[in-house]
Amino acid sequence: MANVPVQRMSQLMAKTLRDDPADAEVLSHKLLVRAGYVRRTAAGIWSWLPLGKKVLSNVERIVREEMDAIGAQEVLLPAILPREPYEATGRWEEYGPELFRLQDRKGGDYLLGPTHEEIFTLIVKDQASSYKDLPVILYQIQHKYRDEARPRAGILRGREFLMKDSYSFDTEDEGLAHSYALHRQAYQKVFARLGLDYRICAATAGAMGGSKSEEFLAPAEAGEDTFADCPNCDFAANTEAITYELTSVDATDVPVLEEIPTPDTPTIETLAAHLGVEASATLKNLLVKVDGEIVAVGVPGDREVDLGKVEAHFAPAAVELVTAEDFTGRPDLVRGYVGPQGLGDKVTYIADPRVAPGTSWITGANKPGTHAKYVVAGRDFEVDTYVDVVVVQEGDPCPKCGTGLKLDRAIEIGHIFQLGRKYADALKLDVLGQHGKPVRVTMGSYGIGVSRAVAALAEQTADDKGLCWPAEVAPADVHVVAAGKALQTELALDVSEKLRAAGLRVLVDDRAGVSPGVKFTDSELIGVPKILVAGRRSAEGVLELKDRRTGEREELTVDEAIARLTAH
Repeated sequence: MANVPVQRMSQLMAKTLRDDPADAEVLSHKLLVRAGYVRRTAAGIWSWLPLGKKVLSNVERIVREEMDAIGAQEVLLPAILPREPYEATGRWEEYGPELFRLQDRKGGDYLLGPTHEEIFTLIVKDQASSYKDLPVILYQIQHKYRDEARPRAGILRGREFLMKDSYSFDTEDEGLAHSYALHRQAYQKVFARLGLDYRICAATAGAMGGSKSEEFLAPAEAGEDTFADCPNCDFAANTEAITYELTSVDATDVPVLEEIPTPDTPTIETLAAHLGVEASATLKNLLVKVDGEIVAVGVPGDREVDLGKVEAHFAPAAVELVTAEDFTGRPDLVRGYVGPQGLGDKVTYIADPRVAPGTSWITGANKPGTHAKYVVAGRDFEVDTYVDVVVVQEGDPCPKCGTGLKLDRAIEIGHIFQLGRKYADALKLDVLGQHGKPVRVTMGSYGIGVSRAVAALAEQTADDKGLCWPAEVAPADVHVVAAGKALQTELALDVSEKLRAAGLRVLVDDRAGVSPGVKFTDSELIGVPKILVAGRRSAEGVLELKDRRTGEREELTVDEAIARLTAH
């Protein structure tokens, strides 16, 4: 680091702002713009200014070092990709409107890569012919592109973002499990070095496919993921991945189904009030369309349906809510009075495990103004498929120990998948095995949001004065402030060169015509861990050293300051 020149703010291409940007919704968006780290180029598209690029590069460096440490090999693949591999895996259509599609001048179809499973698979297919060429882990740090419908939160939810994606290739499932474990450990080291508070949570594979999947989530108010954390055991999971065992109930003593008049009660609220029962005693039946076919989703009346879970279950099929027009010509569907016992074979019925065999419900009788009670699952109606589809609530029992769960918001900073052979099957990735026969390769996919990690750090570490970077990712080790005129500036520049020579990265505020108050405010906004001020005692060769995070201050001579700052 000794050869890194001192960065003088009088020459720095970055202007700090006093006010939050008008479109900023979250803390990281506000502070990264105000502190001169990033600037908006278009909706969801950001330019990184010098200070921001330094932080981004530091995150890259840490990720790269830990990936190299597990034997991964770095490559760089194109961002613009041909249609054919994605069509072979079905993802040309599955990605839907989030995929940036484009054509060349000859009419050929291309896409901007949202993720690179297909291309990595083809690289290995081209380069590996025998089991002796495997296992191998390849990775890249590359820009990804997704046409977000509503880009927001600055660099947290953009249409272009920087990501580390790696892929493991093994001939056996045991090898995949080992590669997965290597990545899991590497990610723990990465996020620890970055200074992030994080949780490892069970997750769904979603459009990626595969079996085992875990997310690395950074708790933050700005997070778009909700995760459940058990205060009693080590269980943690994205709420979309929480599942419960199906437990049957003895319904021997439940009376036979009985229809009851319930005029003007088309909602759970009106029904519960009319009958004087809790909403939890009723069965809610939400109708959706899956690729145009109506499906009913059953959950207890006091719970909401998580449409994301429904979509994940039926993926890649399109799921949408029914409309009033969908009831036309369907006498079997009585709006506001649908019950599973009368749906017949025309409507698929899925239900949450809480609607277990033997449970008894009040639900629609499939007649206007009429409901039925003592409607028993497994006796009066059958469930085609059980799927965990309710929105998880604070206090729901932990699937592992039964303790009430705590819910928190978080930012997804990493995701690891055991893909298995989904992409190898689609693209026919085989190698010659030990016994002379072709062996189908099994894969893992592992991502870290590099640019997103910058925003997550800003969210977690900032205070009411501004950014407050951990030392290893900060744009400089020390921010020297010349709080005055010629004498202070001369001392600040002199000590900056000595710190540089000692191996530190230095940012010095040598701006002329800027008041000390503005310089102090900017130093706190920019968030370098140590602030060294050449102020009122400069004539004596005495500086003030301030810890940005704790606010602790001490006066030191130049030699003492250099010794203190280079001690660690």
